[in-house]
Order: sequence, then structure tokens, then C-alpha cells
Amino acid sequence: MIERRISLKVIEYSRQFPVVTITGPRQSGKTTLCKMLFQDKKYVNLEEIDERQFALEDPRGFLARFPDGAVIDEVQYAPNLFSYIQAIVDKKNKEGMFILTGSQQFEVMESISQSLAGRTAIVKLLPFSLNEAYRNLENISLYEVLFTGFLPRIFDKGISPTDMASFYISTYIERDVRKLINVKDLTKFQIVIKLLAGRSGQLLNLSSLADECDVSHNTIKSWISVLEASYLIKIHRPFYRNLNKRMVKTPKIYFLDTGLLCYLLGIREPGHIEIHPLKGEIFETFIVAELIKNRFNEGEQDNLYFYREHKGREIDVVIDNGIMLDLIEIKMSQTVSEKFFKNLNRFPANNFISVNKKIIFAGNESRKFKGFEIISWKDIEIV
Repeated sequence: MIERRISLKVIEYSRQFPVVTITGPRQSGKTTLCKMLFQDKKYVNLEEIDERQFALEDPRGFLARFPDGAVIDEVQYAPNLFSYIQAIVDKKNKEGMFILTGSQQFEVMESISQSLAGRTAIVKLLPFSLNEAYRNLENISLYEVLFTGFLPRIFDKGISPTDMASFYISTYIERDVRKLINVKDLTKFQIVIKLLAGRSGQLLNLSSLADECDVSHNTIKSWISVLEASYLIKIHRPFYRNLNKRMVKTPKIYFLDTGLLCYLLGIREPGHIEIHPLKGEIFETFIVAELIKNRFNEGEQDNLYFYREHKGREIDVVIDNGIMLDLIEIKMSQTVSEKFFKNLNRFPANNFISVNKKIIFAGNESRKFKGFEIISWKDIEIV
């Protein structure tokens, strides 16, 4: 069993809060993590129909079975439990009583804000990070990593990445989308997902998507919100704090797993990525997803943005640390070129005490060069 980096944070929170809530996409390993870390706790899964009905019809009786708390999986199926859990933890005043998991961010967070605010730590668990999935990167190619993606079942059960992605997408649409929104035409929704895959790493134009799919602008906006809430995609927002320039304020979009992205792009072999017109965007998607995982695994917030002026000058990632910034350019190249530094050097840094400039590239060796950090994709965990 692969140890998850986030484990130490989860244990730490369980000693500080009466409730720990773990959210994340389906198949990211939430159940496995809980069973590994809290073996002494009783476990119940609300995807089981009888348990769900019990929780919905008699929440007091349901929770009375767990006087010392429990791991409650997919808690969004019984949102009425939250207020009863609040009463229990307030009365007992004991840390680490309940460990809750949920795959639907909207429903879980809404219930938490109403009943468990201040009583629960919130953990976001994404699929494996690069260093969780691969202990040794010596004999693995970048294209294989991008094609495979990071869904844990691929590594635990040896499932084909294409098969896994196919099952994941079809199951996601059938189970989650139907419950979250009233999609009258699932075919159009599937088309939207594929069109979004072709735009991963690019500016998000809602009107263009709506026109291509013959649906309204508001419908596209609603569907994208659901995809983001389900951790399938990430909306990457522009950074324009304290900058006296005309900035682009349109967000970019990234998928959070390159295996799913490759499947949606019709890529069926690792070698196809090398000649694919979107290989740069696939690599950029991979790096941004890894940076987000790094933050979530340390219990930090997603503080990633991008910088783009109206004239087109862009920096792929701005990590906002208050008065200190990390500026990152992502390049699908094994050779570092002087032109990679141009936009980093032109960033208006006068309002910030410290600006660290970094290049993340497809080469195998990290180094420093003229004040820049040149970071190999294999060392992404250190960023």
C-alpha cells in the first residue's frame, strides 16, 4: 500500500479538531487513507443503500451506534447528519471523533458551513502525486507518466490507463452529474468535457463553448462549476494584485489528471503525446496539478495564479505568498533557452519584497542559472 504524503496532516488535525473532513474526487484514495490511519474506528459507507436510508430516516439512531465516533464515507448522501454530529461533538468535547469523506465539494462544504464551522479541519485529497506513484523515476519516461495519470487504482490493480479513464468518465457522468444538476442531454455534456480537454492550459471562453455545443452561456457556466466541484478540473485565475497594468482577467482551465486528459484527447499510447499538437499543454497541466497537490498535501490553500497582460505577455504560474511571490514558467523542452527567462524578467516586481524566478522543464537535471532555479519535472515536489 502506498503511503500518502497527506497522512501526517490528517493525523495532526485529528488531534486538534473533533471532526476531520476529507474531500476529493472519486477514486483519489479517501477510503483507503481513512481505513489505514483510523483502523480502530468503526467504518460506514453511505453509498450502501441500507446505511443511507438509516441515516436519512433516523439520524439519532444511526449515530448512536458510534459512541466513540466513526469514519463516515460519502457523507454528502445524508446531509442531515451534520447538525447531529455538531451536537455530539459539542457535548463530548473530544478530538478526532468523526472522520468524514465526501466526493461532492458543493454539498459537503455547504453542510459544513451551516453546522460544523470551526469544528472540523478540511483536507483535500487528490490522486497520487508524482513521488507517491513512482518511487524511482530512472527508467520511466515523461510520456508514460503523462499518459498513465495518477488514479490510485491504476497502480494498485494494474488496470490499463485507457480502461480506467473510460470507466471513470462514464461512471462519473452517470452517478455524479445526474445527482448534481439536471442534465437533459448527457451527450452534450460529454461533448463539453471533451472540448474542455482540448482547452486545458488555455484561457476559458464560455461563449465559444456555448456556441459550439448549442447550449446557453449559463448552462456552460453551471456545468463547469460542477466539474470543478467534483475535482475533475481546476479554474486557474489571473493574478493582478498591486499591478499598474492592463491585465487579462479571464481564467484558464486545467484538468487535474493527465491520464483522464489524454483519454479525452483520444491519446491511446504514451508515444502519441510526443507528436500531439497539445503536448505542451498536457505537460503544463501535469505541472500545475502537481503544484496543487503539493499544497494540499501540506495542508495549504491553493494560492496558484497566472499572469497575463493584454499584449499577450504571460507567466504560467504565480504562487502568491503575500509580499513574496514565486514566478514559474513551464516549458516542454529538455533544453533551457535564454528566451524562457524573458517574461520572468519583465514582471513588475516593485511591490513585492521577494520574487523567486523558476523554470520547470522536461529535462532530467535541476540546477541554478543566473539567479534562476531550473527545476526538472522529476523534482516537482520541491517547488
